[in-house]
Amino acid sequence: MTKARLGVALLLPAGVSAEVDGLRRALGDGALGRIPAHLTLVPPVNVREDRLGHALAVLRSAAAATRPLALTLGPPATFLPDNPVLYLAVGGDTEGLRRLRDAVFADPLARPLTWPWVPHVTVADEAAPGRIDAAVGALADYRIAVRVDRAHLLREGPGRVWAPVADAPFAAAAVVGRGGLPVDLVVSDGADAEAAALAGAGRPFCVTARRDGAVVGVATGWTAGAEASLHCLVVAHGARREGVGSHLLAAVGSVAADRGCSAVVACVGAGGPGEAFLHHKGWVADGPRLRREL
Repeated sequence: MTKARLGVALLLPAGVSAEVDGLRRALGDGALGRIPAHLTLVPPVNVREDRLGHALAVLRSAAAATRPLALTLGPPATFLPDNPVLYLAVGGDTEGLRRLRDAVFADPLARPLTWPWVPHVTVADEAAPGRIDAAVGALADYRIAVRVDRAHLLREGPGRVWAPVADAPFAAAAVVGRGGLPVDLVVSDGADAEAAALAGAGRPFCVTARRDGAVVGVATGWTAGAEASLHCLVVAHGARREGVGSHLLAAVGSVAADRGCSAVVACVGAGGPGEAFLHHKGWVADGPRLRREL
């Protein structure tokens, strides 16, 4: 049975994430671009594919018992001399944060730890001690407030790139149909593996294009059986007509081929720029969709 390498983290909201990534870039963090700015709850753990549903259930249960967390990040600190890591200390509702961590750190997401869990946001890993000391002094007054309203399950992919595969909001599920056949309704940022399977969405993918560290385009979708579905392809306004879309489209085709697909399909607005772009790239009409054989 194959295993997935998973982790559970609080991903920082977009504005805060961009600011923290700026610090990571300035400090030469080697993980920048491979994993988003985050606060780890469960470090990497190997989970059998047939137990992914159990892992999702643990995450959902822990998140449902949690309410949004008001945290502060900073000032910088380090794990030296044990570990050459520079991180932002975490304050605020640390009691609620620890309760969440204890709830989610359960089978199959529990694992032996080398060091006790300390809530932190890494800004430089494997940094030179001299550089760490200089940063601790230079950023001694750094503080930023952050409100986190959900936890994410992340999965490691090729190139040691980590991407979120499910999110669980900090709120109890809305239950409808009490007295009959009750149904729990949860709003999340995306479909987890179980929801995607029911929807026929299959295995998701995301291709991100960056230039000088900045995101200039992204393509998302999923693969199921012999078909890949392109759900979204977006190029940043300042990077259009520079071949980014073509590169993303080619990468989607490569992902689809690697997963055994023979075609990529997409639904786009009739007469719009998306339809014109795909037609230009050799896609043909397939009922209400456009299609490209691989």
